Amino acid sequence: MQTYLVAFTVALAVAYFTTPWVKNLAIKAGALDAPDDRKVHVKPIPRLGGLAIYLGFVLAVLASMHVNREIMGLLLGGTVILMVGIIDDMFQLSAKVKLLGQIAAAFVLVMFNIRIEWLTNPFGEMLYVDYFSIPLTILWVVGLTNTVNLIDGLDGLAAGVSTIASITILLVALQQNFWTVAILTAALAGAALGFLQHNFNPAKIFMGDTGSMFLGFMLAAISILGTVKSAATIALVVPIMALGLPIMDTAFAIIRRYMSGRPIFKPDKGHLHHRLLELGLTQKQAVLLMYVISGCLGVSAIALTEVNQFIGACIIVLLLAIAVIGARKIGVLKTADTVEVVQE
Repeated sequence: MQTYLVAFTVALAVAYFTTPWVKNLAIKAGALDAPDDRKVHVKPIPRLGGLAIYLGFVLAVLASMHVNREIMGLLLGGTVILMVGIIDDMFQLSAKVKLLGQIAAAFVLVMFNIRIEWLTNPFGEMLYVDYFSIPLTILWVVGLTNTVNLIDGLDGLAAGVSTIASITILLVALQQNFWTVAILTAALAGAALGFLQHNFNPAKIFMGDTGSMFLGFMLAAISILGTVKSAATIALVVPIMALGLPIMDTAFAIIRRYMSGRPIFKPDKGHLHHRLLELGLTQKQAVLLMYVISGCLGVSAIALTEVNQFIGACIIVLLLAIAVIGARKIGVLKTADTVEVVQE
């Protein structure tokens, strides 16, 4: 049996069977997500579900691969971001404190030499980032961590999109014979999918920031490991494409809030999933539609590794055009005059 299949199976089983225990722990600890104007659930739901995802991932990695310096750094950084998430789910950290925690977790990766050191130049040569390596790595990790965190707005959405993104990177890693990334993404996909069984609508438990930040952090960190072997394929373009849905939703939220003169980090009800619900879709229909979009983006990411640069650029331009047109049609770019803004 291939090692990545072992990692996937172990992670899925551990996450699935530990989630009920984590749910009881969250209830006892009082870690409940209360409904409010911006959220779609109507009764308190236990969170901290990310702890089950973490346990599934870590145990799968320990069971299926040798823990070298890089893997140790990856696990330690993941543990730091997990602790930040747990504290936030328990006590509601301010945005600034949460950001500092995310930067600290990213610094752990840098300390273990997991960093972006070069990028692909579209015209053929590699671009070495030299002194920008550390800030670029931190920006990448914090950016992706928050991207997944922000899309966690409907039952099963963040877990499903992260599973699809992980499988996309897994397939490209297998294509490139990069087994370290393949095993890690298989473990992440298994952990997210195991948790999803309890998190799909109607959700029995939420992953909370504990889970959404851990998933985003791990996808970012694993992608950096990919730059060691191939900046042109598995490095940064594939995860950007695979996570295209939450990345574009985050970008549109920033544009929308800036255009309306609102603070960029102030939550509103203009996200894609909010707009889909307002158009009459049920939670399940909205989530399944977003799975399909993520799946299409995943296929596009894989296609980029098989075509030349010109066709690849055409694919990206086409997808961006579709995203902008779709956002305008659905109303994601509507300003605060037409989108309800809520207090944190």
